[in-house]
Amino acid sequence: MRINCIAIEDEPLALKKIKEFIEQVDYLNLLEGFNNAIDAIGFLKKNPVDLIFLDIRMKKLSGIQFLGAIQSKPKVIITSAYDEYALKGYELDVADYLLKPFTFERFLKSVEKVYNQLNKAVNSHSNEYIFIKTEYRIEKIILRDILYIQGMKDYLKIRTTEGDIMTLQTFKNIVEILPESDFQRVHNSYIVSISKIENIERNRIRIGKDLIPISDSYRDKFFGILKEKKILI
Repeated sequence: MRINCIAIEDEPLALKKIKEFIEQVDYLNLLEGFNNAIDAIGFLKKNPVDLIFLDIRMKKLSGIQFLGAIQSKPKVIITSAYDEYALKGYELDVADYLLKPFTFERFLKSVEKVYNQLNKAVNSHSNEYIFIKTEYRIEKIILRDILYIQGMKDYLKIRTTEGDIMTLQTFKNIVEILPESDFQRVHNSYIVSISKIENIERNRIRIGKDLIPISDSYRDKFFGILKEKKILI
């Protein structure tokens, strides 16, 4: 498994060191290094990233402010010379906190932790079906039968080739069990099965007779995933 990563660090020597460490780990693929967080935000809107190495004290936008600004949150390893931000970092669910100066051994321990987390997530999505609680029973749903999922107030409507299933679930719960390579959220109220898309026109996805909107907040990530899968040319 390859981990696509970026590094955000406003100290040139520190950024150079992180890049050198990344190059020594064969499963890490450095997409870009940034000396400020603002440029990184623009990059993330167009490119899917699995891991961010993030400094805290930076000009224009701090690492903490950056984490609050981005919508799609990859795994994050904070790299900082100041330990007073550690608690705040973990409150923001970062994967690890590297205190400068750190050794390659400590760096490797941190990225191994992330690798294991991502690998576990991939393996957990290897099932061909899921079980969903409905009002009276637990339904088995074959993943390849799902067309899309629609949020309807407190419920989710799972539209399948066999019919609709209503469940009292949140988008957060359903996203965690669906394989991201096959299902993408395109709107606050919709998740679509990529393989079931018939066409896309004017920011609307057609699946069967239904038109599903693509919102501005999900557009870049959605099309980025299609490009990454090499199914958008």
